[in-house]
Amino acid sequence: MDKSLGSLDWSLVQAFLAVAETGSLSAGARELGTSQPTLGRQIKAIEAQLGAELFRRQPRGFALTQTGADLVAPAIAMRDAVQQIALTAAGRQAQLEGTVRITASVATSAMHLPSIIAKIRKLEPEIAIELVPSDDTSNLLYREADIAVRMYRPTQLDLVTQHIGDIALGVFAAKSYLAERGVPQSLSEATGHDFVGYDALPHIIDGMIKAGIDVDRDWFKVRCDDHIAYWELVRAGCGIGFAQRNVGSIDPLVTELMRDITIPPLPIWLTAHEAMRQTPRIRRVWDLLAEGLRPLVS
Repeated sequence: MDKSLGSLDWSLVQAFLAVAETGSLSAGARELGTSQPTLGRQIKAIEAQLGAELFRRQPRGFALTQTGADLVAPAIAMRDAVQQIALTAAGRQAQLEGTVRITASVATSAMHLPSIIAKIRKLEPEIAIELVPSDDTSNLLYREADIAVRMYRPTQLDLVTQHIGDIALGVFAAKSYLAERGVPQSLSEATGHDFVGYDALPHIIDGMIKAGIDVDRDWFKVRCDDHIAYWELVRAGCGIGFAQRNVGSIDPLVTELMRDITIPPLPIWLTAHEAMRQTPRIRRVWDLLAEGLRPLVS
């Protein structure tokens, strides 16, 4: 084997992947936190070391050659291996002091985690907490988060998961809305009322169709995918909506309707990469998160 290939610099592979995945030097440089000229030199260096052209320069960016395209998969495998090394090393850290990065949905981050994090800070003042509210799936392999609070069971390999339980959902409407429009006694009667729906998410439509009520997106006259804003629309009297019972039942502005209706509950899972799970500070925060989230489930 050519010795030059055996000593291939990881930073050059990283540069190759950044341009391959973004399609340009400028975007790749932003992703890596470097300059465009530096990234350009790295691309020339890896092409020289491999003795192959990896990109075709185009007016609007870089396109992979066939050789470049063939190298993407092994380069990603190399990146995963480097990340695994970093995770394994980080997972051996023995001290409790340090930072734990938690990601959760925007609604969970706003409605449930602040009081739990306040307790963690009180009990473990040496642990700093970073909260990342996001409805996107953060990649635990690349340390975008140490612990994720999910409303579904993750299936990615090398992840440790714990099912905390299921959160009950209910049907709610503002008291101001019900005073004007009346209180529906059944789901069929409720179809004559206004409902707050989602904009792009299909969950409410799918649930109502399964319940025998044929609706589409346009049937909902108020629509919003942000769960915090969605709940505020319900509280303001825009129509009947759906929410976690642990949120709606303590809100003085709303009333729960039709408690006999069966709505599939919302599962809640804790997730971490297995290499990091046994790091003392992450294990401690994991346990305190589990303790804090359990009162939410049925």
